[in-house]
Amino acid sequence: MSRLAWTQISLRRQGRLILDRISLQVGAGEMVGLVGPNGAGKTALMRLAVGLDHPSEGQILLDGTALQKIPPRERARRMAFLPQQAEAAWPITAREAVRLGRLPHDDVKGSRRGDHWVHAVETALAAVGMSDHADQLLTRLSGGERALVLLARALAVEAGLLLLDEPTANLDPAHQLQVMEILRHRASQGDAVVVVMHDLALAARCCDRLLVLHQGRLAAQGCGIAILDDPLLRQVFRVTVDRGQIAGQEVFLPRSWVA
Repeated sequence: MSRLAWTQISLRRQGRLILDRISLQVGAGEMVGLVGPNGAGKTALMRLAVGLDHPSEGQILLDGTALQKIPPRERARRMAFLPQQAEAAWPITAREAVRLGRLPHDDVKGSRRGDHWVHAVETALAAVGMSDHADQLLTRLSGGERALVLLARALAVEAGLLLLDEPTANLDPAHQLQVMEILRHRASQGDAVVVVMHDLALAARCCDRLLVLHQGRLAAQGCGIAILDDPLLRQVFRVTVDRGQIAGQEVFLPRSWVA
């Protein structure tokens, strides 16, 4: 059974068709990259998956159950979402921000905070390399450091499903690789991971599958760089590329944009 499934999903806003009959599945232990040009519908698809928006047609299944039938608190325990351009300007420390990821596991009075609750927070901070900054205010951290704290907050949920919208957007190359390694490790431990990416080469290298969206439709899906052929890159992403081999792996570099 898939962990998450979009089944014949369509979304309309003010008469405009945003998503058109999309069907996708993500399984346990799988890291899937969701790629496509700006406005392709990637963020819309993610927001539907966590219940922030509702489809005009079709349904979303979480572990085989329709999403709307799962209580919000249970949903928050079973999936963690890191939205695009998430803000973190509150006057709280990094550790306090990560603790927010544990709230779905509290009872009403917040009395179930045992050793594992604390361990999950500290483990998440360590995973993103922010333990030494745990007591600093978010407002004193750099944009990249705040992005890592927000990733740690998502990891602290310990959900079996991670959905992340451009988690590497504000990071330097070293931290981009670090984040992708963290997500690959979570998938290797059995989690389902869906990550929106704009860096096609990094997505192809790190993800088990790529799902290519274009104008609200699924244009292609497959493994690695093989599906990113020249016609697709020209038609969907409006770029031509130079290709080569490094250490036996095919790589490409965008060369020019196509009008």
